[in-house]
Amino acid sequence: MKKLIHKAEILLEALPYIKNFCGKTIVIKYGGNAMVSDELKENFSLDIVMMKYIGINPVIVHGGGPQIDKTLTTLGIQSKFVEGQRVTSKETIDIVEMVLGGKVNKEIVSLINHQGGNAVGITGKDGDLILAKRHKKVKLSPETDRPEIIDMGLVGEITKVNPRILETLDQSGFIPVIAPIGRGKNGETLNINADFVASHIASALKAEKLVLMTDTEGVKNKAGKFQSGLTRKNISDMTRSNVIRDGMLPKVNCCLEALKSGVHKTHIIDGRIRHALLLEIFTAEGIGTQIVEKTRDLKSAH
Repeated sequence: MKKLIHKAEILLEALPYIKNFCGKTIVIKYGGNAMVSDELKENFSLDIVMMKYIGINPVIVHGGGPQIDKTLTTLGIQSKFVEGQRVTSKETIDIVEMVLGGKVNKEIVSLINHQGGNAVGITGKDGDLILAKRHKKVKLSPETDRPEIIDMGLVGEITKVNPRILETLDQSGFIPVIAPIGRGKNGETLNINADFVASHIASALKAEKLVLMTDTEGVKNKAGKFQSGLTRKNISDMTRSNVIRDGMLPKVNCCLEALKSGVHKTHIIDGRIRHALLLEIFTAEGIGTQIVEKTRDLKSAH
């Protein structure tokens, strides 16, 4: 009987969060090991279905770097990266679109639907959801000590998000699953970083939350201690002192951009933990790093 009562108490702990987030939109960037492990993939799909059934509107943006690497290697095409971003040639873009918009996207849709959800897979090209331009990366040349433009190929930088297709899917009870591909001004396909796509979509939808799933515990301070909650000022200080750097830097910047556009809270969570989404959203402690505008926002419902 004690075990049964404990289960009831766990459900009751989630009640304030269910009430607070019912009817709200939460944008989730799905990536990392959570997309590779069969157990974690099943956990993720169950989390999404539960969120939908209790009245939350989840919107999923997924990555797929390892799956693209595997396909390119099989075809004998070498991957090239500049500061963590894939250089996407005309030869590569068709494969990127095939893997992201086809294999990976449809697998996620299938997993969610198998658990009782009602997911629909789209890319940023559908309904002109994501319009983009070619990304120009500027880097200081060590030879000339002058900035030079690096050709990233068909890598995109978002110029506009048209959320109408997402609003239509939401009104019909569907769960959107979005591949991070956009349309250029000449109709070309552009490969876009999934974190940036999730941030822009959360901003366009004025989402309650943006959640970035990663393969790290969250943001850590100079001493390597995990930080459960940070404000914009904290992030600014940690960035200036080079505590936040490398792969974590663009993620926190995505969070800050979303906050500036009206998203209430942003989260960076460890997708390697079972049911990471439910633990972050429906418990007082959470498991990841919350990033908010001001200290008072850390004290409100998780």
